Amino acid sequence: MSESLRYIQAVNAALAWSLESRSDTVYFGEDVALPGGPFGATKGLHKRFGSDRIFDTPISETGFLGMALGAAMTGLRPIAEIMYADFSFVAMDQIVNQIATIRYSSAGRWKAPLVIRMQQGYSPGACAQHSHSVEAYFAHTPGLRVALPSTPDDAYQMLRTAVTSDDPVVVAEARMLYPTRGPVRTDAPVEPIGGARVVRDGRDATVVAWSRMVPAALAAADQLAAEGIETEVIDLRWLNPLDFDTVGASVARTGRLVVAHEANLTGGFGAEIAARAASECFADLKAPVARVAAPDVPMPAAPALQKAVVPEAEHVAEAVRATVRR
Repeated sequence: MSESLRYIQAVNAALAWSLESRSDTVYFGEDVALPGGPFGATKGLHKRFGSDRIFDTPISETGFLGMALGAAMTGLRPIAEIMYADFSFVAMDQIVNQIATIRYSSAGRWKAPLVIRMQQGYSPGACAQHSHSVEAYFAHTPGLRVALPSTPDDAYQMLRTAVTSDDPVVVAEARMLYPTRGPVRTDAPVEPIGGARVVRDGRDATVVAWSRMVPAALAAADQLAAEGIETEVIDLRWLNPLDFDTVGASVARTGRLVVAHEANLTGGFGAEIAARAASECFADLKAPVARVAAPDVPMPAAPALQKAVVPEAEHVAEAVRATVRR
């Protein structure tokens, strides 16, 4: 069965599924219970499942992520919401030094089956402290799984996968995708963790993207098709585990690679994809790997200035044109 849902509705449906189907699941964070979440992701869940299953916490990411780890170690499967991904930085000790390492540091006696759910990226009027794209920080950390859904269906499927994982999973959603609508397979079985997806076939160049940049890459591919350039688009979906096999197979077909993400260029996860391609796909590449990303500046609040900073479809299209000409 498929339903047409907005992205944020798909998140809500996945949370409802998790709370209904797993009695060990609890959900907590700031303003997630009675208010229904700052963006409506938990609307109606407190009334349905009660205060023992979904509840508000003090404004202390360090505190409630420490609580999530303790709950996970003692039999629950908590989902902790960080209101803005930017706020995760105050809790990096809990995430990087505690949650990510507990299985290793306990020699396998403990595990942390928990989900840290957050939204990230720019939106009109949001500024430097509310616009970070944080995926590279967490993909750099051994022990963390990192998921970035780009469609309503993936928002539903990947969040359910995260809840059933025995490893800690960071699910980072782009809030600019929340109003988008698409079909959601609400009766699909839970997917295994990991796996990139080819979302458009092409012969001339490969674009690897994730999160908000996937629809931007698809829009760029439409522009390029009118010019006779056929672009293959890969939605990476998971940064850890990383499915580079799908990327490598595509580069072997097209010979050219563009990596697109909203995060800043320097140190972005696109650099990891580019390095892997240079190492593992060198013989197939007909041109250097190109990267599309935000410049290394803080995100401005003014929408006109944001437009000058944020990568969009036209930036992806220009990068593809440039690499095809080489």
